[in-house]
Amino acid sequence: MTRASYPLKLPASVKMAAQRLAREDGVSLNQWISVAVAEKIGAVETASEFLRRRSGNAKPKDLLPFLDNAGSEDPAPEDKLN
Repeated sequence: MTRASYPLKLPASVKMAAQRLAREDGVSLNQWISVAVAEKIGAVETASEFLRRRSGNAKPKDLLPFLDNAGSEDPAPEDKLN
């Protein structure tokens, strides 16, 4: 595995939380951040692939007929913004 350096600047509160979690996991801060970034990459790529498969060849304009047929009723109370 090749390694690359990247100077990372974090807000102090984020760094302190990451240090605490790394300590709890018994790993270095560098290792903890590397794993966290890898997990995020996996989640984003998985979601992207899922949505790409679900959408097929659909384009954003393909949704317009659905929006045109949408009702004009008010949103349910639990969906309203304050």
